[in-house]
Amino acid sequence: MDINLRWHRKNSYSLATLYPLLENAGFVRHPVDGIMVYSFSTAQKRSIFREVSSSKTDSVYIAGGPHPSGSVEETLGFFDYVVVGEGEETLPELVDTLQMGGDVSKVAGIAYKKDGNIVHTGARQPVNLDDYPCFDCDGPRSPIEISRGCPWNCKYCQTPRLLGHKMRHRSIDSIVHYARCYNDLRFISSNAFAYGGAGIHPRLDKVEKLLASLAELEGKNIYFGTFPSEVRPEFITEDALELVDKYCTNKSISLGGQSGSDRILRQIHRGHSSEDIFNAVEHCVNKAIVPMVDFIFGFPGENEEDQRITLDMINWIISKGGKVRAHYLTPLPSTPYENIVPAPIEPDVNKLLGKLALDGNLTGKWA
Repeated sequence: MDINLRWHRKNSYSLATLYPLLENAGFVRHPVDGIMVYSFSTAQKRSIFREVSSSKTDSVYIAGGPHPSGSVEETLGFFDYVVVGEGEETLPELVDTLQMGGDVSKVAGIAYKKDGNIVHTGARQPVNLDDYPCFDCDGPRSPIEISRGCPWNCKYCQTPRLLGHKMRHRSIDSIVHYARCYNDLRFISSNAFAYGGAGIHPRLDKVEKLLASLAELEGKNIYFGTFPSEVRPEFITEDALELVDKYCTNKSISLGGQSGSDRILRQIHRGHSSEDIFNAVEHCVNKAIVPMVDFIFGFPGENEEDQRITLDMINWIISKGGKVRAHYLTPLPSTPYENIVPAPIEPDVNKLLGKLALDGNLTGKWA
């Protein structure tokens, strides 16, 4: 059976990682006969479920990624197999087993239906990032994943629940190897300034060793602490920003604030305070680095006062020359907020957010 990776720009990073692990795999933009591999998030699920259910091909459908891993039962209503969690070991073994007509029950890390019941084959141990490629330098590429996992326990986030609470880091040698494949270097991490440590406190000695090694490569532009990574506010210090100024090209930092209300920050188990956000923005401004701060509206129990406190912080950030991205809470599978109904945005708050967007001071989708 041919191996077909369902290409979409929104899943390109994960497919770029899996592509070199599957011999003779190809990319398709619609279902075809053979083994069809999908990776997708919750925002994509409806269109993908519709595509698979309406397909007339002779295919074996495999799903992985954040939504299938967090919502196995729902996904198996449309797919034959779900790769649960990390796919580097599981997917190649499952594909080989299917091609050889072997016993899928012996493949750890998957779920499937048998006689109407869901079978889970048992979890795998977290992978060593150095054992697997970031991408094929001659194929589709993604930002370099330097870290995986997160020690924090934010109620809205899938990362620690799917990838573990213990941070794992790709070695500097491995990162440098993949950095040679292209010139604009961007990175994937739940908290870029946590590189080399447990993720509770920064290890700037490790971060500097990484950045200094990358800076030795000629002709490279280093974008560190920017999308698709972000940085926790309490990790943004004068010393951390000195490293950005010394080694990096970027003049902005992506900062996860999430709420200006300390009540909401405590409720969602964010692990930092509003003061940490204010301090991080001040540190950035003092270094002529633009803080790009993300906020989420709609947390359970969030009221008009909480939203106005957040709006006040947004206006203050803009007054300092910062940028803001606003989002509306998406309840994600496997999180404590999976089944909640997001709080509505108060009409006056929504109107003021809209005005900020029209003035070019705010981006995102919050309604």
